[in-house]
Amino acid sequence: MLGPQGTGFFLLLIVAFGALLFWVAVAKQVVFRVFAACLAFIPAMMFGVAAVNKYYDYYQTWGAAFSDLSGGAAAGLPKLAAGGLTQKKIQQDLNRSTNLVEDQQFGTVFATYVTGPKTHIRREVLVYLPPQYFQTAYAHYKFPVIELLHGSPGDPSAWINVLDVTTDFLTLLTNHQADPAVLIMPDTDGGYRYALQCLNDPTGVQDMTFVAREVPDAITAALRVQPPGKSWGIAGYSEGGYCAANIALNYPGDFGAAGILSGYFAPTPSQVPLGGKPGGKPIQKNVFAGYPELLFKNSPAEYITHVPEGVEIPQFWLAAGLADKGDVEAAQQFQQLAEFRQVTVPLDLIPGGHTGSVWRAALAPMFTWMTPQLQATAKAASLRAAQHAHTHTRTPKPSATKAPVLHVTPPAKRPKS
Repeated sequence: MLGPQGTGFFLLLIVAFGALLFWVAVAKQVVFRVFAACLAFIPAMMFGVAAVNKYYDYYQTWGAAFSDLSGGAAAGLPKLAAGGLTQKKIQQDLNRSTNLVEDQQFGTVFATYVTGPKTHIRREVLVYLPPQYFQTAYAHYKFPVIELLHGSPGDPSAWINVLDVTTDFLTLLTNHQADPAVLIMPDTDGGYRYALQCLNDPTGVQDMTFVAREVPDAITAALRVQPPGKSWGIAGYSEGGYCAANIALNYPGDFGAAGILSGYFAPTPSQVPLGGKPGGKPIQKNVFAGYPELLFKNSPAEYITHVPEGVEIPQFWLAAGLADKGDVEAAQQFQQLAEFRQVTVPLDLIPGGHTGSVWRAALAPMFTWMTPQLQATAKAASLRAAQHAHTHTRTPKPSATKAPVLHVTPPAKRPKS
């Protein structure tokens, strides 16, 4: 009743606002009237914020709201490899800050930082290692990865505080409804004030390079995971959904599957830092103004029909809230276009609008669809690696006779193409 979406909370705000207005009416001294009028703005403002929160079904508990708005979730997570993200440093920090028995049962979440060697962007990345990562049976297994991209305004902690992704994924793993994968949640905007849309601004922040290349490269070097390719998935909601669709088409060889939750399929004006400098004043900007070719290539609804036929694109999975006609129509149109390249493109239509409840409901079917594909390619890659290592570590038996000399006719020269 008194939760951020509860009826009791709304009634409490109305009563408080009415009481303060009554005080304004009956107070005899001007100073008290002014004071009461100023106080009345607080419940009025909170009512507006609560109404927006209820409409989007975002924060369901006060704990989630406080953690997300204060950065509490990220602040409460272990900070690993703060001095540099390396495999040795991550393992040392895991040994020091986590409990192996608990990790083998529940997995673990931690925060780290990635610094892009080319973009020079440094941002926080949250990582969830599933229980299997710590189990003996998987000691030599390189895990598939799913990169999860948040909406705007937002940050990676929303995946944990609002969407409860780690709890839901653990439940699926426990019930054998999904296969183990490492989840990584990078900061795609660099702050609540920005909406970069994971784009490479020709004159500013190279956000796509950081999200699509530098974060995966850093995670691959530091954790026991498959390199970017068919064993990697990418998914996002709202702005993150656009990011996932756009990155999947621009880097098709780096991802095997893409999940789009209430995404859109053409860029909108971005909120970028003035001068492309972190912390700069946010300004609205069409980053591809004057660059029609870049605009085309970063518009998934157009570019998907022009990706070269010889290029295999990632498998797509779509979800949208039934109450948001714009999201539904955009998803249906993209589904039709994608099915020119793929046999089937699932589209899950969920009761609700462009809201947190829709994205939470979409997680289970998305993971159930995506993780078996990623695990199949990861297992195949692990098997090939094991066979290759076995072949190259065998000691040849000494031969009693002299090895025959082979005379090989050199192949004809390949004609130039």
